[in-house]
Amino acid sequence: MKFVALDSRGGNYLVVASNIAWLRAAENGQTTVGIVGGQPLLVTGTMDEVSRKILDD
Repeated sequence: MKFVALDSRGGNYLVVASNIAWLRAAENGQTTVGIVGGQPLLVTGTMDEVSRKILDD
C-alpha cells in the first residue's frame, strides 16, 4: 500500500494513493483531491504539483 503526504493549510494528510479518484483546481493555488468513499480534501499546490507527488512518491 502506497501512502502520499499531502499538505494543507489546516493540517496535513497521509492518503492511500489508490484511494485518490480525481483532482480539481481550486482557488488560491490549491487543489481539491477526491477520495473514494470519502469527502474531498483541499490541499496546497497546483494540480501539476499534487499529481507529481502522487506519481513520484
